[in-house]
Amino acid sequence: MLTGGVGGARFLRGVVEAVDPASVTAIVNVGDDLEVLGLYVSPDLDSVLYALAGLADEERGWGRAEESWNALAAADEFGGESWFKLGDRDLGLHLVRTQRLRAGEPLSRVTARLTAAVGLESTILPASDEPLRTWLETPNGGYSFQQWFVARSHRDPVDRVRFEGAADARPAPGVLDALHEADAILIAPSNPYVSIGPILAVERIRRALERRRVPCVAVSPLIGGRAVKGPAADMLQRLEGGTSPAHVTQCYAGLIDALVFDEADAEHVEAVAGLGVRPVVTRTLMSDADARRRLVEAVLDAMAVA
Repeated sequence: MLTGGVGGARFLRGVVEAVDPASVTAIVNVGDDLEVLGLYVSPDLDSVLYALAGLADEERGWGRAEESWNALAAADEFGGESWFKLGDRDLGLHLVRTQRLRAGEPLSRVTARLTAAVGLESTILPASDEPLRTWLETPNGGYSFQQWFVARSHRDPVDRVRFEGAADARPAPGVLDALHEADAILIAPSNPYVSIGPILAVERIRRALERRRVPCVAVSPLIGGRAVKGPAADMLQRLEGGTSPAHVTQCYAGLIDALVFDEADAEHVEAVAGLGVRPVVTRTLMSDADARRRLVEAVLDAMAVA
């Protein structure tokens, strides 16, 4: 499964509840990674780890549950960065990751250590161990992803998305093996541009999907042409010309065999089919555990016949 963002992490949790967790490999976006107060932070890797380990803050939608903010408040008192919210429990993970990276371990190996530490059976892989960063070009200038998304509250319309380091980025160890040996490939209901786009910017990963011999099924992140949360709809409207399931399909041209989208968008079935992709209509809002389970079941059914 290719995933990024909170929605992707939640969907992945539903997948491991429906199938053998040990059979699942998550290939995760690292375009959002950044350094804060000297610590290396991987927001999407952490969202996946916290979601699968039952540590995520479901109400806030990011970070760890039962969090406190004493360290960040103290850093702010001494003039440190405080725009990117790092909770006290969250800091423990970043300290360990940063220490091991500085000792020379690649991100994929560090991630495997962290995954084992919380007892997960699934495999979590960064898309690449090399630096790969998402940048947004807007009418007000260019910004790194976190500057645009967090510091500026993603208020700037996006004219172009680029991925710094993509030309030299190689798939992390295990990524290509997972894709080549998979029974099926899923693309999570994540933002196609800033959550899945950085993964596909790694040339050999995109090529593996283009040459796939198994079904690849994507889940649309939009319902009724709108995002449940975040800037996906605004970006699709500006960069793709619309927010229908067909516009989502165009983001994955040549890479998917089926698109799962919400019944609120059922009128677009023929448009999706006209692009050579099988439309699958179901309820996609993951409002609770039962809704998440129903969505995953629909996706698994789609994989079986894609």
